Amino acid sequence: MAKAGHAWSRAAAEQGEAEEGEDPLDAMIARTGCLEQHRQLQECMAERQDWRHCQAQLRAFGACMARRQQRQD
Repeated sequence: MAKAGHAWSRAAAEQGEAEEGEDPLDAMIARTGCLEQHRQLQECMAERQDWRHCQAQLRAFGACMARRQQRQD
């Protein structure tokens, strides 16, 4: 069974990885060094089902990605 889109929960992501290999989005984010912040955001989204309740995780992920972008410039 093909996985459609990006999984919002770690359990779904791990199940998909076992079935089909690493999620391409997770692999791309892992190369940025921000995978842990991304997973925390995913877990919050899975639990709360509303991104507005995950602002701290969203800001942490955004800040990590911004630092990565600054290092590339």
